[in-house]
Amino acid sequence: MSGQTAPWLFDVIDGTWPAARFLRQGPWTLREGRGGGSRVSAASAEGVVGPGDLIAAEEAMTAMGQHPLFMIRPGDEGLDALLEARGYAVKDPVVAYACPVGQLTDIPVPRVTVLAVWEPLAIMREIWADAGIGAERLAVMARAKGPKTGLLARYNDKPGGAAFVAIHEGVAMLHALEILPHQRQQGLGKWMMRGAAHWAAARGAHTLSVVCTRENDGANALYSGLGMSVVGRYHYRVSHGEETRT
Repeated sequence: MSGQTAPWLFDVIDGTWPAARFLRQGPWTLREGRGGGSRVSAASAEGVVGPGDLIAAEEAMTAMGQHPLFMIRPGDEGLDALLEARGYAVKDPVVAYACPVGQLTDIPVPRVTVLAVWEPLAIMREIWADAGIGAERLAVMARAKGPKTGLLARYNDKPGGAAFVAIHEGVAMLHALEILPHQRQQGLGKWMMRGAAHWAAARGAHTLSVVCTRENDGANALYSGLGMSVVGRYHYRVSHGEETRT
């Protein structure tokens, strides 16, 4: 991995999209995800690991009812090589973006284009459900402890999309951004990001961040087009044949 990684990145991911349970075991942080996806289910190394440590982590995740899954962060090159040698495949390379909130609050969001509401409205739950974001991921949102909100986008007086944003130690992170297929190409993604920035600024956050897979061309174009900077990269390793959605 190349480039600088923001020192707060992984704490903000865990703080704004938290696992059901965090468990320190040897050199690992283990996450119990309860079906909430890779970010809340992957184990991450907190130090040097060896083959015996890897076996212990695999057994612990299996005991949780989860397939073994590892997050590979900058500095984890040794773990990455160890997992590759054991037949683990790379899954979901991720890019993280961030910018000062003021960068996206220079333009007011048109009235009723983006509404901040918590708890999520039924239409927001429907938008997420259609995109595969079901009860397990709604439970992740509910677990976030800091300031948080749902965002509902509207265009031509019709629902257009939904997102979730939460703040951890001054950094807001947006998750679960979904725009309805028939409402795309209307600029709603940009307004959602600006709406998130306005909401975050009003609650004292200094930074807005987001993560997306490297293969998501639309999302990467949206965030880079807003002038957001890449602040980190990571990926997962999963045993061949296993699928775990990010």
